Amino acid sequence: MDKVTLSAWPTPMEAAPRLAAEIGLAPDDLWIKRDDLTGLGGGGNKVRKLEWLVADALRCGADTLVTTGGPQSNHARLTAAVGARAGLDVVLVMPESGRPERPGGNLLLDAALAARIVWADAAGPAELTAHAATTCAELREEGAVPYLVPFGGSSALGARGYREAGAEILAQQPGVRHVVTALGSGGTMAGLVAALGAERVLGVDVGALPDPATVAAAFASELTGREVTAGQLRVRGEQVGTAYGVLHEPVLAAITTVARTEGVVLDPVYTGRAAAGLVAAVRDGGIRPGERTVLLHSGGLPGLFGHAEAADRLGRMLLTRP
Repeated sequence: MDKVTLSAWPTPMEAAPRLAAEIGLAPDDLWIKRDDLTGLGGGGNKVRKLEWLVADALRCGADTLVTTGGPQSNHARLTAAVGARAGLDVVLVMPESGRPERPGGNLLLDAALAARIVWADAAGPAELTAHAATTCAELREEGAVPYLVPFGGSSALGARGYREAGAEILAQQPGVRHVVTALGSGGTMAGLVAALGAERVLGVDVGALPDPATVAAAFASELTGREVTAGQLRVRGEQVGTAYGVLHEPVLAAITTVARTEGVVLDPVYTGRAAAGLVAAVRDGGIRPGERTVLLHSGGLPGLFGHAEAADRLGRMLLTRP
């Protein structure tokens, strides 16, 4: 099966010596895989998955992409961008409970990219997916040909994009021992595990799913054709905090540390949690000096500008700084 190419590959691999020294690693230990620099629609990891999913949609004769996510969903924003590139309509199904009075962040980009939003009386991913299926049925009645893109772009098909990313990482850092990634809908980790093996991939749970390890293991099993179990995966869950969209104190600390040491900006839901998990793993010995480590920067910067609590906390830091 072919994909639609939506970015220039491979993405850069950048050294992070000041961050490494700050968190307790040797200067040459730590590198950042810049999948935030995928270009299309503000960049981010979902582009890799959408290359495969949109190719499938076009093969099916679809004229409309339908997907789900929260109001600050990076996946929804990039689905809108891919739809614009491919000449497809895009419908985003989002929870009414998260509807803001004043849209910001990713929602502004959704608007610029001409996506239509359906606000659903639904909460979790399963309920949103059910509502999206109903939306697809309604679109068919109107004469459209919809294609339902899975939550987060995550499926065995979408995970092929991160199997390719894993191969890039091996080519750029042949001696890599740890690849640290945010673990949300499961497809990114699944693809990395397929390429690198479970022992080299550390997933930092962001709280998007109740049991993301089981989901990631199922995608990895389907992708590789051999059984991968949740117990084989390396997953840290302490960075979830109180809830998926709620700012966790170690995450804010990680965001500011990465920014002031390397000039790289993370988001408060995904990459900030991944960096906080990296810091915690070094602190407790899960990652040790001398072990080549790659932090996957999966994008998400627009979400920082739509996260009221993070914006408030960072603003107060600026105003109180001597």
